[in-house]
Amino acid sequence: MRGWTILLASLVLAAAPAAAQDRLPPAPYAYQQLPDPAQEEKAKTLMETLRCLVCQGQSIADSDAPLAGDMRHEVRTKIAAGESPEAIRKWLVARYGNWVSYDPPFDAATALLWLGPLAFLLLGGWLAFGRFRRDAGDAENAP
Repeated sequence: MRGWTILLASLVLAAAPAAAQDRLPPAPYAYQQLPDPAQEEKAKTLMETLRCLVCQGQSIADSDAPLAGDMRHEVRTKIAAGESPEAIRKWLVARYGNWVSYDPPFDAATALLWLGPLAFLLLGGWLAFGRFRRDAGDAENAP
C-alpha cells in the first residue's frame, strides 16, 4: 500500500506544473492594436519605455509574457480612454515601482545609479593624472 501512495504522490507532483499553466485567454488589447493609428502610436511609444517585470530585459512591447500582455492591455485601454502617457506611466510606477520604467527618476534610492558612472570616471581620471605625473617625474630624474 505504501508503494501506491508514493506513486500517487509522485504523479500529483509531476502534474503540478501543467496545472499551473495560464489557461485564461489573453486580455483583449494584449495582442490587438487600437483602431485609431494616433492612439496606437502613443501606446506603442509608451510600451517601449516600460520594462517587462517577468523578462526584465525586454520592454512590454516586445515580451510574450502573460503579465506583459496584461500591461499592454492596460496601456491601450487607458490611451483609448483619453489618459495621457505620463499619467499612465505614473499609475504603473505606483503599482509596480520604479523598476517598471527604463528611465527611473533621480531620488535617494537611485542616486548611486545616476552618480556612480560619474564618480568612477572622476576616479579614473584622477588615477591616470597621478600616474602620468609620476612617470614624467621619473623621466626627468633618470640619468
